[in-house]
Amino acid sequence: MKSVVLLSGGMDSTVNLYEAQNRGEVLLALTFDYGQRAAAKEIEISQKMTAKLGIKHQVLALPFFKDLGTSSLIDTGKALPLKNDVSIDDHSASMKTAKSVWVPNRNGIFLNIAAGFAEALGAQVVIPGFNLEEASTFPDNSLKFMNQVTDSFSYSTSNQVRVECTTVSMNKTEIVAFGEKLGVAWSMIWPCYQAGAKWCGQCESCQRAERAFKANGISKLNF
Repeated sequence: MKSVVLLSGGMDSTVNLYEAQNRGEVLLALTFDYGQRAAAKEIEISQKMTAKLGIKHQVLALPFFKDLGTSSLIDTGKALPLKNDVSIDDHSASMKTAKSVWVPNRNGIFLNIAAGFAEALGAQVVIPGFNLEEASTFPDNSLKFMNQVTDSFSYSTSNQVRVECTTVSMNKTEIVAFGEKLGVAWSMIWPCYQAGAKWCGQCESCQRAERAFKANGISKLNF
């Protein structure tokens, strides 16, 4: 299987990168700079990860995202939900935080760009980092969304590029367990919404990652 992987350097995309390399040939890993708070760290981590694995890496700047609404992931004048504003076991609370960080059609745009690269390179598959845990509040993480996009690609790509994701039906705890079997270098990843010296440990992404690592008996990471 030849693939193009969407790589942010976070838990989900990194596990999918490792598994894609196991299953075949990763022709390209794409990292998007769309003005997100963690862009610099995501790029840095993704470059290190792909260099470690011997995979070609490309960063694409998408500056127009700054014009698409007021997501707190992009607009630094808007408060990012942190600490007590986040409750990862409360669905209604998670819906509110999801609304704050939502970036209009982000995954739809990313997948379409990746499909263009895949078609040009002769890859059959594009691989995002989706997961079941966040699909309940982010519908563009869901299997249904992935399958609908694949259906659209049967029309828009000459080689019928597919969207596949190993982790789409896993929660974060299961993803860490699977990553352990793959030998993922967890100390290299960057799950945080921010770009500090360490993971902030307070944003929703950090809190979900920390819970998953603890459930698997993994501690002393980059929090």
